[in-house]
Amino acid sequence: MTESTNARTTVPPALFATKSLLSSLKQQNRKVKPFSKKVLVDLFRGLSSMLRAQINTADALKYYSDGLPNKVLVAALLRIREDISNGMNVHEAFRRTGRFSDTVIGLIQAGSDAGQLHFAFQSLAVRLKSELHFSTQLKKATITPCVIICVLLGAFIISQVKIVPQVEQMMCGIRARPDGMTAISFKVSHLTQAVWPMVVISLIIMAITVARSAHVRTLILGLAMSRWRLLRLLFMSLRQLTFLSTIQLLHSNGINLAKSIRVSANSVRNTPFHDELKTAADKYEHSGVPLSTAFAKYTSVDSQVTHMLSIGERSASLDNQLTMLTEMYEEDAETHMASFAAVVSFLVLIIAVSIIAVVYIGTFLPIFLMGPRMMQNGI
Repeated sequence: MTESTNARTTVPPALFATKSLLSSLKQQNRKVKPFSKKVLVDLFRGLSSMLRAQINTADALKYYSDGLPNKVLVAALLRIREDISNGMNVHEAFRRTGRFSDTVIGLIQAGSDAGQLHFAFQSLAVRLKSELHFSTQLKKATITPCVIICVLLGAFIISQVKIVPQVEQMMCGIRARPDGMTAISFKVSHLTQAVWPMVVISLIIMAITVARSAHVRTLILGLAMSRWRLLRLLFMSLRQLTFLSTIQLLHSNGINLAKSIRVSANSVRNTPFHDELKTAADKYEHSGVPLSTAFAKYTSVDSQVTHMLSIGERSASLDNQLTMLTEMYEEDAETHMASFAAVVSFLVLIIAVSIIAVVYIGTFLPIFLMGPRMMQNGI
């Protein structure tokens, strides 16, 4: 009896090996979450200041990680420090963690190759802070209005499903026949009661799809940009600011233009500029066409970009022109962002007033109109 029980409960070693293999595969396939821009800004600022103080990279990583509350960041920095101490290149050590984008890796490599790693970290901090600023402004301009509209829609549904039917029952109790605006409000209530579950479920599904699918977001954004000029100007400014600032930083650190353009393409991934920039880099490097011509023929950048690049090539002042273009598009992005926020706020105000008016008309107007009916029936 004991032997049979042991035979049933004993697990073959091969099964343990299989489970261990499956567990390791799950850990490998688990998506590594990149660090937030706020964390990276603080990190690169700290590393840049220590490198300027003649502290080597490995020690700077150790000093920065000491006492840091973010345990995930501490583990990543200690792993980078260990790889650097074992002779690995700085950018490869950062890449191995899987928590830094290709653009960040490319900029670190550029600074390391040029012997100005402290400048690369400082530039990364400035660039990421600028991106964080614009992304925060964009979220404030979009997320808050969406939350307000959702709350108002919820109030509208509650009024049409809970309050208006009670008013209708009261009118039926006094045998008053609704007419005019009262009849219309009751019809709206009946329609809302019939369709609101499907509408809410559809909106939730759409929100989840948009949040999880980059392709869907790209399609929606492309459609919105084709219909709304201000939105198109805003995103075109942000995208051109992103890759132009990357090209400027890499080229100023001694990286050739073709490689600088390819690395900058990673900063605008999932946009049309990604493939266009890589094509322009290939044509510039292998076909011998001028940079301005490659941008004019194979990308959809503004004509101002190609014009200033042409001036930079003819006058050997490409770095200055790239810096000027970066500053220009940063100012344009600030202006378009302010205009976009103002327009969205105005639209939200109109929508909010409209929903409140519908709720008022559908809920309180029948009550006000019911008073004279009750008096007439009483007479």
